[in-house]
Amino acid sequence: MSETPSKDKMQCNGLSAWFGSKQALKNINLTVKANSVTAIIGPSGCGKSTLVRCFNRMHELIPNSKIEGKVLLDGENIYADHVDPVLIRRRVGMVFQKPNPFPTMSIYDNVAAGLKLTGVKKGKNLDDIVKQSLEKAHLWDEVKDDLKKSGTSISGGQQQRLCIARAIALQPEVILMDEPCSALDPIATAKIEELIVSLKRDYTVVVVTHNMQQAARVSDFTAFLYLGQLVEYGATISVFENPKSELTEKYITGKFG
Repeated sequence: MSETPSKDKMQCNGLSAWFGSKQALKNINLTVKANSVTAIIGPSGCGKSTLVRCFNRMHELIPNSKIEGKVLLDGENIYADHVDPVLIRRRVGMVFQKPNPFPTMSIYDNVAAGLKLTGVKKGKNLDDIVKQSLEKAHLWDEVKDDLKKSGTSISGGQQQRLCIARAIALQPEVILMDEPCSALDPIATAKIEELIVSLKRDYTVVVVTHNMQQAARVSDFTAFLYLGQLVEYGATISVFENPKSELTEKYITGKFG
């Protein structure tokens, strides 16, 4: 991976989260470096998805959910009373586990959907952003002659890259990916992994993955969660080759999980 970035992009300070009476995260303290890929690993149910949903205030959309603590974006608490969550979700984009292109829209309109909502209606500017977003998602060459076809007419791996292009089009600063390859075959997964590594030139990327080999391949930093707690966080090479916690070592060597 590249040289260690120095600037902090996001921070969790004493972050705890609940669904009703069930506590999903317990006092998480974590720093996400700018222009890096941070992998979040851990067994099912450990709080990985909840953590990334707290990064763009999607957690609060779930009934009876709540958080305590702070999440900072460029030093500002995104949960402060004056902060608009819609703007936060523009700055911190999200790509989900299963590809979810809008089925009634063309490939072009899938990428342009968010832009149209924000006032970019049509014309060369919209065309340019759609093209650039598809290029950054490593998809333009594959779909440039089929932009009017349905977003669901392409393969699963292409659909996931289309969803990444849709997120890129809104020019976010951070891209969250919640197990983006779990529904894909190995060839499509390899393309997404290559894409993730390339995206950190322009964005800060956080990837939830159950695949430890994937975390080792794509990330600069790794956070290991267990039962809602942050067990270990550090440079990926250190976490995998010289873990500080015995629990981390047991997890990455497959003794549980």
